[in-house]
Amino acid sequence: MSGGSGAPARESAPERRGLEAEMRAVRTIAITALMLATQVPAGQGAPGHAVADTAGYRVVARIAPGGEGGWDYLTLDAAGHRLFVTRATRVQVVDLERGALIGEIPNTGGVHGVALAPDLGRGFTSNGRDTTVTIFDLRSLATLSTVRIPGLVPDAIAYDSVSHRVFTFNGRSDDATALEAATGAVVGTVALGGKPEFAVADGRGRMFVNLEDQNALVGFDTRTLEVRSRWPLAPGTEPTGLAIDRDRRRLFAGCNNQRLIALDADSGRVVADLPIGAVVDGVAFDHATRLIFSSNGDGTLTIVREDSADRFTTLGSVPTQRGARTLALDERTHRVYLATAQFGETPPATPEQPHPRPPLVPGSFVILVLGPGAPPGR
Repeated sequence: MSGGSGAPARESAPERRGLEAEMRAVRTIAITALMLATQVPAGQGAPGHAVADTAGYRVVARIAPGGEGGWDYLTLDAAGHRLFVTRATRVQVVDLERGALIGEIPNTGGVHGVALAPDLGRGFTSNGRDTTVTIFDLRSLATLSTVRIPGLVPDAIAYDSVSHRVFTFNGRSDDATALEAATGAVVGTVALGGKPEFAVADGRGRMFVNLEDQNALVGFDTRTLEVRSRWPLAPGTEPTGLAIDRDRRRLFAGCNNQRLIALDADSGRVVADLPIGAVVDGVAFDHATRLIFSSNGDGTLTIVREDSADRFTTLGSVPTQRGARTLALDERTHRVYLATAQFGETPPATPEQPHPRPPLVPGSFVILVLGPGAPPGR
């Protein structure tokens, strides 16, 4: 997963997800917004009847934690009311009650993601440049240890509470590394057969991960490390964000061709193909409201309602800000958090930098807070 244009270069992400993709996305915002203001029956991508309501979501606050540099994943600590924000060389920790920076986890070179194991009181970071995992105390934020892993360029990272293991998803070696969360010991490798993007655990000992370059989704056993399923995501291509409804056993994969693909988590059957905004990088599912969120770099947040296991309604898109394509959801408050910044003029292309990215405007990094209005129709 990549953050905004100001994020550090992603060793596992193709250039297509850089500035050119974002600029193409900006030109399609008007078309996308029109398409998204529709009701879409399950399994169809064509618009149906217009739906005016987007569940009351809008930008209700902005948090400015300060600091320079790019960003990537956002991870929410619901119990502690904190947001973990990866910032290239450190992780910023934001108190969501006060909207203020309260701490940092330093020395995380090329950090991409954070995984939390609240049952063990530990947190873990995936440090892509350093090829390490930093283990920290969830309460004090103090670093406990740093583990070097065999996988190359760890990107996404996820915790499975069934096996009590942490998994890094390694963009350059096309595999996942398994660590015992209690000790940090590396216990094995899962060959994935493609470049992994985001991953989710189903709470039953299965981990699912998108393979961006294979247009596929792989599921493996978190205890035996055996791959149990490999499903195509057609008509979706280049998947990034991934979320799960653990109750109805549905997976939601955000794809680069402006589609959200819903699959049966037991059979891999595609049950819906839904339109979303451009340059998606994050997807989240709220189990209480049954809303699915897609954060898009074109400056929109697409909202889809799960009406039943096989039927969905695209409610529409909420304006956010260009580059806001990574997200975290607080299922306690139903708020969505997005990271982005302001950008300067794009420098001219050079042989050394054929796809230059626009620089970040100093001091402009911000966390957008989107909140709901009245509960959506059920």
